Amino acid sequence: MQADLCIFDSHTHYTDAAFDPDRDALLRTFPEKGVTGCMVCGTDLPISAACIRLAEQYPALMIAAVGVHPECPVPPADYLQTLEQLAASETVHAIGEIGLDYHYEGYDKEQQQRILREQLLLAKKLNLPVILHCRDATGDMMGILREFAPLDGVMHCFPGSAETAREVLQMGLYIGFTGVITFKNAKKPLEALRSIPADRLLIETDCPYMAPVPFRGKRCDSTMLTETAAVMAREKGVTTEEICRITAENAARLFHAEHLLR
Repeated sequence: MQADLCIFDSHTHYTDAAFDPDRDALLRTFPEKGVTGCMVCGTDLPISAACIRLAEQYPALMIAAVGVHPECPVPPADYLQTLEQLAASETVHAIGEIGLDYHYEGYDKEQQQRILREQLLLAKKLNLPVILHCRDATGDMMGILREFAPLDGVMHCFPGSAETAREVLQMGLYIGFTGVITFKNAKKPLEALRSIPADRLLIETDCPYMAPVPFRGKRCDSTMLTETAAVMAREKGVTTEEICRITAENAARLFHAEHLLR
């Protein structure tokens, strides 16, 4: 990877304990490796606050999002007030990651949908884009998004079909892809990718998860995004450098983070 690349990782979790041993040392290498921007995403109130602190520590590299993830425990009754207070930070450029996740047994569908709706309303109130998570819940997610469309934001780690992608785009959302598109069984996301205009694509790691081939199974970080970008570039008929530049510009536009572009 070279410093003349312009890579904006639109979805990271650098507050995760997986980075505790070497977080600062790793992040300091990013500029020389072409990583110009990272969105670090909240998943509950304490982690959202930690995202802000990390973005404050690296103002030339990071912006933050605050939110409550659907897999997290039920937040306190005043969580929306706390999120609004957190969102007042200059480092906060989105509400997220929020959404629906019906993957594991024992999930509470009504509770997840209520918390998603509440956070979508907050994002509208604050005029902030949303970072959306959806796993095994496409029907319910699309139904709720229709209630709130048009929307500014991104459907991260896009799980759906080309048909669903078209509706997501019509709502005003961007679509993000992770290292999943490098996997051998990536037929469905690749079909969706081919249907999406380049100016609505984002590239992301979801690190420390979702490491692309050939790093699959290892701790993921933003320096691995060139592998994902190469697959995206192949499908779009452009160079890896062009995909990195296009998706960086898209992320900067969506999150109002032009200061992170070279």
